[in-house]
Amino acid sequence: MAEEADNVIYVGKKGVMSYVLAVVTQFNKGAKSVIIKARGKSISRAVDVAEIVRNKFLNEVKIENIETHTEEIDNEDGSKSKVSAITITLTK
Repeated sequence: MAEEADNVIYVGKKGVMSYVLAVVTQFNKGAKSVIIKARGKSISRAVDVAEIVRNKFLNEVKIENIETHTEEIDNEDGSKSKVSAITITLTK
């Protein structure tokens, strides 16, 4: 599946509702699917975003796919550490 850059929402430290608004906006612009990505401590926030979009705003949206994986990131001191990541694909 080809990913369009504008339909990928990267979940970070902002409030959940700002990401919910971003997802709803993408669907309202005509996107057929929106991809939610998060790493580490933001994973639970990404799950919250997907569930709020499905249950409160857009009942016709379904979870098409959920992928979990581990990413290796470089620390400031030059060492490497592994961090869990999730990709949730929502479709209309």
